[in-house]
Amino acid sequence: MRRWLPRVAVLVFVAVVIIWAATNREQLDPAAIDSWIRDLGILGPVVFALLYIAATVAFLPGLIFSLLGGALFGPVWGSLINLVAATLGASLAFVVARYLVQDWAAEKAGGRLRRMITGVESEGWRFIALVRLVPLFPFNLTNYALGLTRIPLGTYMLTSFICMAPGAVAFTWLGHAGKEALEGNSASIQYGLLALGLLAVIAFVPRLFKQMRKAPTMWTEADALHAKLDSIKGDSLIDVRGPDEFTGPLGHIVGSVNIPLDALEGKIQALRDSGLEAPVMICLTDKRSAAAAEMLTKQGFTNVTVLRGGMKNWNELGFAVAGKTN
Repeated sequence: MRRWLPRVAVLVFVAVVIIWAATNREQLDPAAIDSWIRDLGILGPVVFALLYIAATVAFLPGLIFSLLGGALFGPVWGSLINLVAATLGASLAFVVARYLVQDWAAEKAGGRLRRMITGVESEGWRFIALVRLVPLFPFNLTNYALGLTRIPLGTYMLTSFICMAPGAVAFTWLGHAGKEALEGNSASIQYGLLALGLLAVIAFVPRLFKQMRKAPTMWTEADALHAKLDSIKGDSLIDVRGPDEFTGPLGHIVGSVNIPLDALEGKIQALRDSGLEAPVMICLTDKRSAAAAEMLTKQGFTNVTVLRGGMKNWNELGFAVAGKTN
């Protein structure tokens, strides 16, 4: 009972805050908060930060506070206050999830949630960086969800602080630009364009992460493969086209096996059990085979290569094929 009492007390407090916030959303008027914070003088930044932290825990939209921070404290101090408050609020939600509901969630978690948590833990700080850099992820929900993993709190806080900085700066400057525009300051256009430019850069982060994590393609030239074809194990030549293409007009390389790309994932264990070594992936050109090579590489296979130009290039060079139909 003594062990659970502090947890229950904190959980009740958080629940009360969330319920109050949900039933009094209409009273959380940005203009009223603005006036109240300004009246507090030097205590204003501290009180604002505490409100931001509480709002994060209570699932209130942080965007409102980020914009308001820019309007209240300017682009520089506003960015710093917003970033610190958002990091502390996210960390508090993380701690609540980890120490209050983790055991219960672990018992109730279904297979899909358990796989997701395992995947997040395998990525570590990289996953945190992605969800922080891309504000499209539900910020408040993510804070609690990450608390269910075994990611260290220090790693979570540091990565969140660093990777939330671009978004915090962008929304803070946007809030400052809105305030300046209402006051008739022509400089607001510049502030707004800077903020929108930064948000545009952030929008490209998912694609950048994907490219950074994408395994580099290792190529096998058609003439080099043809020269050593007799010494290659047959099951190392994997053609990932559909069955109709495998026996179609371009045929297939003698000794190759047909595993369509959409069926490859289900064959991973069988390929691993067969002792597959240095597989060469083949398709019509090299797009599907490159995707297949990336899949096998991520699954731990080594020396995976792609036939450059695929069967189209193989036929153009006049090399022998099997199963060719007119």
